[in-house]
Amino acid sequence: MNNAMAKDELEQILDQAVQDVTERTAGVRLHQGNQSPGEDLCTVQITFDKGFNTSLTLCADTRLLYRMACNSFHEESVSPEDLEEFSKEYFNVLCGRIAGAMFRATQVSAHFGPPAFYHGRYEPEGREIQFVLTYSDEYCGGAQLIHHVPCSDDSGAVSG
Repeated sequence: MNNAMAKDELEQILDQAVQDVTERTAGVRLHQGNQSPGEDLCTVQITFDKGFNTSLTLCADTRLLYRMACNSFHEESVSPEDLEEFSKEYFNVLCGRIAGAMFRATQVSAHFGPPAFYHGRYEPEGREIQFVLTYSDEYCGGAQLIHHVPCSDDSGAVSG
């Protein structure tokens, strides 16, 4: 993704996917803003291992993810295990939507591994942030979708 299209076009694809998938799967409307996640957060991360040499990371307030999981499961509360499963499945669906949109835009097929879930903030090794999309919901829950590219100082050049 890092060399396949203009950064603003990629941001638009990611933003549309985040807003659509979040509302459809979890009944939560996110809008771009400046509300960064707080201290109690979780991270879900994937790496595109075919087609694009990039990673996507979602860092979100734990309470926002709990609300999304409860809405999705139609339950009053969910267990920590359910939260992790929901988060990984939600991110899998989101990344599938992104991969499909990227294919339509670039004709490059993408593949990514299973999402990994972490309590707290996780930064993938050997990667640097290209850009961050920041979101909040109506309850001021924050989330960030972070697009990572390989570190340019590892070998002197960014591969694409």
